[in-house]
Amino acid sequence: MLVDPNVKLYDSVTASRSGRDEEEAKFHIGQKVKLLEDVVNDGTYPHSPIGTLMMPKGSIGYIKTMGDFLQVIRIYEVHFFGIDMPIDIVGCREHELEAMEDYIDEVEEEFAIMKAHREKMQKLREEDK
Repeated sequence: MLVDPNVKLYDSVTASRSGRDEEEAKFHIGQKVKLLEDVVNDGTYPHSPIGTLMMPKGSIGYIKTMGDFLQVIRIYEVHFFGIDMPIDIVGCREHELEAMEDYIDEVEEEFAIMKAHREKMQKLREEDK
């Protein structure tokens, strides 16, 4: 038998929760996340049989990249470290993940620091005149 008929596969294309994702991503590159449900091979990973557990629920990883499937479904490429599984990078949907830390946009943070510094220096120059 090629496929175990008892394995529940999730049809991410036609399922009710597969409508167009929000315009803004829920997670960001580098953010620490936890897997909320087991990820099994639905046939998209060619080196394991369909139904093989690819990553167990509760695994902790980091968002590596993100992309779109069929231009409407956001997929996060999550890198899981220290897990004894056949692979350590898995594609996940938003509903399969939970943030383990708040996202800090380091670029925005750096811009804010530079802006505050420029304003402080401008003020000092004006006082010296």
